[in-house]
Amino acid sequence: ASAIRGLQSKLAAFLKRFRHCMSGEAFAHLMTYVEGQLSELERKNVERIALNAEVTPRTLQEFLANYKWDHEAMRNGLQTIVASEHGGPHAIGIIDETSFLKKGIKTPGVQRQHCGAVGKQDNCVVTVHLSYARDDFHCLLDEELFLPQSWSDDRARCRAAGIPDDMVYRPKSEIALEQYDRAVSNGVSFSWLTFDEWYGAKPAFLRALRERGQKYVGEVHKGHMVWSREPRTTNRPFRKKGHRSRKTPRLVSGSRKAQSVGTVFENAPAFKKQSWETFYVKDMQKGPKIVEGKHAIVYPQNDEGLPAPAHHLLVVRDVQSPDELKFFLSNAPPKTSTETLLKVAFSRWRVERCFEDDKKYVGMDHYEGRRYAGLLRHLIISAVSLLFLARTRQD
Repeated sequence: ASAIRGLQSKLAAFLKRFRHCMSGEAFAHLMTYVEGQLSELERKNVERIALNAEVTPRTLQEFLANYKWDHEAMRNGLQTIVASEHGGPHAIGIIDETSFLKKGIKTPGVQRQHCGAVGKQDNCVVTVHLSYARDDFHCLLDEELFLPQSWSDDRARCRAAGIPDDMVYRPKSEIALEQYDRAVSNGVSFSWLTFDEWYGAKPAFLRALRERGQKYVGEVHKGHMVWSREPRTTNRPFRKKGHRSRKTPRLVSGSRKAQSVGTVFENAPAFKKQSWETFYVKDMQKGPKIVEGKHAIVYPQNDEGLPAPAHHLLVVRDVQSPDELKFFLSNAPPKTSTETLLKVAFSRWRVERCFEDDKKYVGMDHYEGRRYAGLLRHLIISAVSLLFLARTRQD
């Protein structure tokens, strides 16, 4: 009971670390909003939070959408806290997106698109996130709206929602890279990065991570193209009658074609000669998750049809569903163990847990406004509230 009573003062002290982001009046509204998010309200939208705190709903709406305060400084402050107080070896960054079902057409970014919350096309908003996991601690670090092409092409609609003119459609992988760079600039260090097959299918995204010196283990589709042995390339000019010489690198004539990772797994001697190795992944509600894995070195095909540097290809199956294979690529050093790669690859549940907790306990998906600034600020404040819960849980 004394620990619970002490949470009020702990929350107040924690939020004071973001006092520099806003005026005194705005900070009072921040306290009200976060306390509402951490309350037992069933629906944690602005109206319910305001009425529960006996505040005019319009006041909290203005706080989110129109008050002048630096929400980017709040996000930077959150990342600085994680870097300085929760950083250390074996930290894993996880990139993923989540979705919120919405009615109507006014919420920024809303349209019929794939909605992970229901597993099908539906009217929803999609946001891209970067999360952080180390030992038994995990939290969300960054968040951004995914702006569909239909919205980007309709600038009048964007202006009506308060979306800046310089904010245009970008692939989720570009948003994720920006989030990664921002976290690193705020002192966050990742031993590893992991992501699902949508990001793993983007050679340009993987190349950008390699250029940044970042190790990763990313899932790829079974049709992802690789070579089991590095093909020969040449930089010699290519000349053909009636054509200009071409000096760009290319495969040597007669080189073997790239094959899907599924085909390589089935046919490459490096995999056929291996026996399945068994690994414990984690405990689940229905018992421990046990998988079997194999891995070998391959050379992924890049956007130019040329071989990228050597990667681990990790093939995994659940012992209870041996016909369902998962494929992962990693740029880790050659001697990295299969067990280490598996630990990273199966860390994605941490971001899913962050989404689940943020929606269930904080109300991340309860935003009902029509302004982009309000949505972004709501997401950032929700991440701050979740960070407080994560720290409290760890304590």
